[in-house]
Amino acid sequence: MSIIIGAFYFFYFALIGVHIIFVPKILSMVGYSAVDIGIIFASAPLVRFVVPFLFLKGFKLDQKAFLTALILMVLGAVSFYPSLTSFWPLLMSNIVFGIGISLLLPYIEVIALERIGKESYGKIRLFGSLGFIAVALVLVRYLDEPKIGIDFLIAMALASSILGGLIGSLENKKSAAIAEISDQSQTFNPLAHLSLWIGFLLMQVSFGPFYNFFTIYATDHGVSLNTTVWLWSFGVLAEIIMFYFQGPLLRFNLFRLLQLTALFTAIRWLIVALFPENLTLLFFAQSLHALSFALFHTAAISILFSLYRSKRLAQQFFFGISYGLGGFLGALGAGVLYQYAPAWLFVGGAIAALAAAISFSVHFKKN
Repeated sequence: MSIIIGAFYFFYFALIGVHIIFVPKILSMVGYSAVDIGIIFASAPLVRFVVPFLFLKGFKLDQKAFLTALILMVLGAVSFYPSLTSFWPLLMSNIVFGIGISLLLPYIEVIALERIGKESYGKIRLFGSLGFIAVALVLVRYLDEPKIGIDFLIAMALASSILGGLIGSLENKKSAAIAEISDQSQTFNPLAHLSLWIGFLLMQVSFGPFYNFFTIYATDHGVSLNTTVWLWSFGVLAEIIMFYFQGPLLRFNLFRLLQLTALFTAIRWLIVALFPENLTLLFFAQSLHALSFALFHTAAISILFSLYRSKRLAQQFFFGISYGLGGFLGALGAGVLYQYAPAWLFVGGAIAALAAAISFSVHFKKN
């Protein structure tokens, strides 16, 4: 199962790589404004935020929901083709795509943590980083016209859906059913750890400028598209190294790790804001991705895995509140900032990351 989960991570995050690195650039090439791009990319995270609340009303994140999500992901990716040059159809395509991807990762993450454990999780999760960097290095060579990027998006979605379907079929149905009944029977209350969830939200808000506008921002400051892709790839390389060697770090206080990674993330965005044309400093900022994403992500999902008895629901809310609502606010805010105050784009990200560090500190002191 570990090999299949690793392969799923590879193609799933290759899909995410196409979506966040190249699709904003493709939309810019087609003629969309920064605000239009911000709205389109805010739609999928908003769906991620809404979907978890359905599970509090009786829906179950079971195998049926998982397979439905796989189908929606593929349909959303395919519909990018006919809707690429029309704002409202493209917005709907991105929403369908967002519904699909919002359900997949929480389901897989719980299986990975149960089967592999938090200290070995990174050695499987790093295959996702390899997929992300591989598609970035390949697609940059062939992105001569917008539809080529959409072809890659569809291909990665199909590969992810095939592997995801295989994982769903291999997962023991009896144990999955028992786990799901247990999940639904437990009371889930994020408000009991409010400052922790606020920190998760703000941390992802801080990534809004990076995920949605870094390619455009870098190229607008004279960095070539090829070099920009290498900057993305360098950050993912740092992430891969951290995923592989992070096991011993996860034996320390996980809440302290959240604080430290949020602080380093604030420093990272300040460097990008102040030195957008200095390649040496940009590469250094990207090296901090090892902390601001890899170590932070594993610490966060490990905390939730041990903190709540409703494990799948906790992971669903993590992706919904952080990557969902946080991604929505980050994308929308970044679009407005880059349209009207571009110099403040990554300063805004730094402020959000610093606020996240403060929120984690408040939670640590209370608990």
